[in-house]
Amino acid sequence: MTIPTYHTPALLEPTIDGLNINPSGTYVDVTFGGGGHSREILRRLGSGGRLFGFDQDIDALANVPDDSRFTFIHGNFRHITNFMRFHGVEHVDGILADLGVSFHHFDDPERGFSFRYDSALDMRMNRQARNTAATIVNSASEERLADILYNYGELPASRRLARAIVAARNEAEILTTGQLIDTVSPLINPRQQKKELAQIFQALRIEVNSEMDALRRLLSDSVSLLNNDGRLAIITYHSLEDRLVKNFMRAGNFEGKIEKDFFGRQMSPFKLINSKPIVASDDEVAANPRSRSAKLRIAYRINPLNK
Repeated sequence: MTIPTYHTPALLEPTIDGLNINPSGTYVDVTFGGGGHSREILRRLGSGGRLFGFDQDIDALANVPDDSRFTFIHGNFRHITNFMRFHGVEHVDGILADLGVSFHHFDDPERGFSFRYDSALDMRMNRQARNTAATIVNSASEERLADILYNYGELPASRRLARAIVAARNEAEILTTGQLIDTVSPLINPRQQKKELAQIFQALRIEVNSEMDALRRLLSDSVSLLNNDGRLAIITYHSLEDRLVKNFMRAGNFEGKIEKDFFGRQMSPFKLINSKPIVASDDEVAANPRSRSAKLRIAYRINPLNK
């Protein structure tokens, strides 16, 4: 029997190369998952190096390497500063985030992340969390649903979709992915069915897991957590994430507004390693089609005294 792959990491080599690993440094992989990126970091660390891996899904615990230099943290990376302090760490030399959803989640019918299966409308990364996608679909106001679909799914028909969902749930609760698909299908362009369903599921997943809020917290906390010259490497998979990361790395704020000090020097706490995002090669996309939408941005923390 073939054991399903938990996850194939995207952009593995350019990400780890971009972190410029110091063998005795301290690093954090905030999206441990299948451990692909973490294992490569460990290969480049010496005996004095340390690596912390975050994952809010307890399933990832099965992938933890037997290595005294590695510490697994079952938690959301939005709390990275508190967890690091708990482990006696004030500053780190690099932070890595691969914001894509693991194969494990998409390919497990019970988790409700994919429209390929008729399953419970769940989508929680942390199965101990209170709200599922069904909770959102059945309790959010029509206006809120429309905002979720528009802001997180970038769906022009968000208001019509929200109206259809509310009308359907007034007849009976929408509890499965199949019920949701049946509800929205009449409003979807048949020639773009997979794309638009993916956008709907993405929007709900982002809302259920508060993904954008967690990313904002991570970016903000990285400023004080990284050592001078410490590196931040983030892989995104949709324009919403990429815009936040790009703006913050370039300007130090989420709006991308460039601010300068009295002497006309840009006040961003970071310097970009790559001005344009790194994307997967044709060979990588052929081997791992899900890497097609991956974008890697890398920056390093500026010493404020040596700008």
